[in-house]
Amino acid sequence: MNNKTCLLLLSVIVSLSSCAVHPKKAFDVAKVPPSPDYSNLESWAAHPDKTDLADLTPSPDFPDLQKDAPIDVIFLYPTTYTGGLRRSSYQRDWNASVLDTKTNLKTDKSTIKYQASLFNGAGRVFAPRYRQAHLHVFFTKKDSASARQALDLAYADTKAAFAYYLKHWNNGRPFIIAGHSQGASHAMYLIRDMIEGTPLQSQLVAAYIVGWPVNANFYKTLKPCQSPEQTHCFCSWRTWERDFGLRHASQPDVVCTNPLNWSITENAYAPKSLNKGGVIRPFEKIYPNVADAEVYKGFLLARKPKFKGSILFQRKNYHIGDLNLYYLNVRENAQTRAKAFLRH
Repeated sequence: MNNKTCLLLLSVIVSLSSCAVHPKKAFDVAKVPPSPDYSNLESWAAHPDKTDLADLTPSPDFPDLQKDAPIDVIFLYPTTYTGGLRRSSYQRDWNASVLDTKTNLKTDKSTIKYQASLFNGAGRVFAPRYRQAHLHVFFTKKDSASARQALDLAYADTKAAFAYYLKHWNNGRPFIIAGHSQGASHAMYLIRDMIEGTPLQSQLVAAYIVGWPVNANFYKTLKPCQSPEQTHCFCSWRTWERDFGLRHASQPDVVCTNPLNWSITENAYAPKSLNKGGVIRPFEKIYPNVADAEVYKGFLLARKPKFKGSILFQRKNYHIGDLNLYYLNVRENAQTRAKAFLRH
């Protein structure tokens, strides 16, 4: 499959989700996939004790620094269990199995390679496989109860993975929590339920809760980051095409961070000249100055980015590129916050 075809499929996948294969029966707890065994490295999409696609970098100029890193990164990946466009698709259950090799391969070659890898300059990357909820849960109305159960099951796995990490590999090390889309949703609650208000909060370098809305008063004590070196805080953004966002953005109570200047101030425009490079496809291609950024009513607005095949990218919601459009800036910022944490 060529790059243009990949980009076209990525841009239409959400719009076609309503007609894709998805669960037809109610959620049944007796039929959920088996629980992950987090003592088994195969239950981790990325782990410092195995070779995985989170170890890659798009250029030798940005080396993998995990081996000697004094901090860790817990990365929760987005939805890759999306159903197919044909009735014969196997992705028809409410939750994916962590033993499903096809879904795991799709996860590893997409989000682990293109998203989790940006954190390997800041710390050891841990990305647990979890029984992610089907993409259908975010669109259904009539199956809302089943959707909630499917998301709860997925979230329970992320909590179990984090608890296992704490017991066996953390050893008091500072850590970053990062996630995108469904993974960001789980990260948001994981921080609230297992970190905020506990001794672990002092170990939290920062959180990147990207592609999911976080209300400004969601946490009792954890505050949004407001500068590039601030620690013990969180960043969050959702990216829309600029003109579309100016017409439709309307969530001013949701935190939005500008990943080019790391401000949450509305209308603090950051030109694309501040964008050190996006990583889209192929992985080895870096696109400097690919997108600008501006916070507006709870959303990050960007003019249409230009890259090979971008003529096919017609969507106004740039959700799929939340991290990739700002890859090198986020990578550098994770390193900056890690160094600031260690200095203090």
